[in-house]
Amino acid sequence: MKRAATPRAWQRMLSGRRLDLLDPSPLDIEIEDIAHGLARVARWNGQTIGPNIFSVAQHSLLVEAVSRKISVNLDRRWRLAVLLHDAPEYVIGDLISPFKAVLRADYKAVENRLLHAISLRFGLPGHWPAELVDHVKKADRHAAFLEATNLAGFKEAEAKRFFGTPPGLDAAAKKRYLTPWNAETAEKRFLARFKELSDEK
Repeated sequence: MKRAATPRAWQRMLSGRRLDLLDPSPLDIEIEDIAHGLARVARWNGQTIGPNIFSVAQHSLLVEAVSRKISVNLDRRWRLAVLLHDAPEYVIGDLISPFKAVLRADYKAVENRLLHAISLRFGLPGHWPAELVDHVKKADRHAAFLEATNLAGFKEAEAKRFFGTPPGLDAAAKKRYLTPWNAETAEKRFLARFKELSDEK
């Protein structure tokens, strides 16, 4: 009897890299692939206002901006980690939280393997310290509140129940980060911020 072929568990990137989801190698990860993918993945399952999706790349920049309001003296490496907190989604997409709750451990295991490899690729610890994880979660929730109320149709009271109240962003920052960009703009700005954080001494 012919044995069934093993299902393919890798994805070919535009860079030519093959990234194995079961055993991702830092050597197969390129920031250009991450930026390209995240700029084309929609937050909120695409249920946001405007002619463009609100991408995970733009969300990542918003979270990093919010994190600076929470902690102005955050170490440069940790700011880079904040920017990359959703980087695995360039491969696995952005599943809404209710669906993640359905999948539970299986989804989290794949996500964690990818984040571990991505972290090592860019000089971050493979396992983030608890205080960094807590900081990222807090900034992520605050960003979600802003997205929910400005883009996804939530009333403020409803958003507060799920996400809490964020620190204030000034009007210019709100306009910049909460007006959905096209994919090319999101990709370019994500790469630019990555370079700024990577080049800082």
